[in-house]
Amino acid sequence: MLALLYPVTGWSQEEPEIAVGGALRYNYNLSSWKEGQKTRGGDFGYDMFRVNFNAKYKGLYLNAEYRLYSNAFGGGVMKQGWMGYWINDLDEIQLGLTQVPFGIQQYNSHNWFFNLTYYMGLEDDHDMGIKYVHYGDTFEYHLAFFKNSEELRFGSDTESSPSRYSYDVAGRNKEINQVNGKFVYKFGEQAANRLGLSAQYGSLYNLDTKETGDHYGLAAHYEITYKRWNLKAQALTASHNPENAAGESRDEVTMAAYGAPYQVASDFELYSLAISRNIPVNWGPVSNLEFYNDFGFMNKRKNSFTDSFMNVTGVLVTAGHIYTYIDYAAGYNHSWLGGNFIDDFAQGNPDAKWEARFNINLGYYF
Repeated sequence: MLALLYPVTGWSQEEPEIAVGGALRYNYNLSSWKEGQKTRGGDFGYDMFRVNFNAKYKGLYLNAEYRLYSNAFGGGVMKQGWMGYWINDLDEIQLGLTQVPFGIQQYNSHNWFFNLTYYMGLEDDHDMGIKYVHYGDTFEYHLAFFKNSEELRFGSDTESSPSRYSYDVAGRNKEINQVNGKFVYKFGEQAANRLGLSAQYGSLYNLDTKETGDHYGLAAHYEITYKRWNLKAQALTASHNPENAAGESRDEVTMAAYGAPYQVASDFELYSLAISRNIPVNWGPVSNLEFYNDFGFMNKRKNSFTDSFMNVTGVLVTAGHIYTYIDYAAGYNHSWLGGNFIDDFAQGNPDAKWEARFNINLGYYF
């Protein structure tokens, strides 16, 4: 039998259920640093097509999402794909390409661009492993082990493919054997307050030296939903210690997604604050407007590196199954917002200026 299954819940399913969904999205953007684009008034084109597949039977379930971007942005990628088992109403196990339990989830942001945390592999990251989650009324905790990030190449010393949805360490280092723990205390009316701590520790295997370095991250986070308001606040510290070949800098690491690698400072703190407010409306098919402002600041510990900033102001327009993000995204030493793509998040440029991108993402979700 067929049934809608979004999201998968419950553990005593007696009949098999299957649901297929997805989305088609288009994107318009006008960027301050692209002279040709400004001359022609911006560009409007294809963003992404995705397919979601869910199935469940007797406590076992499947959750998978495959996305097809243009070749310039990595082509086809698996965002997530795991098999799960509901032990009971409060406890589950997920196995496969599953979301890394770190920080505010599912997103540490409200806008289409996400927050700075995403570009460091610390927001909506997905890796290959096993995860246990307990959903209590007051306490929620996640424990996970990840063998590695998305692995598409299985050679002895082949680099990780940059064609992936979420950012991971790439180039001559590979993420392996990572453990994660996340604890959330929920309080207030209808558990509207979520106060949490997250930690992760893993190894970095170098393809040249055959030696193993390490990396870690620690985060404190708080989220509150009050009436039509939502606030997300997070502070984190992260460090990467690769065992690179002689002569190669250890002050930065290569990270990759969407088919393109870039450099990121090895050691940094990252602070983010995101706020939104929903306003129900009755404008024909338009039922809701969600206004938001999401801010992120990356403090690089190496003194000669220039810090990075990001701020996105916008509104999400809901009209039936169509969701439209209208964003004004500004960045300073931000690889995706002007400047030098390769090392904005690493060494940066002290003479950089703020750049901005006006963006409209239009998607039909089914």
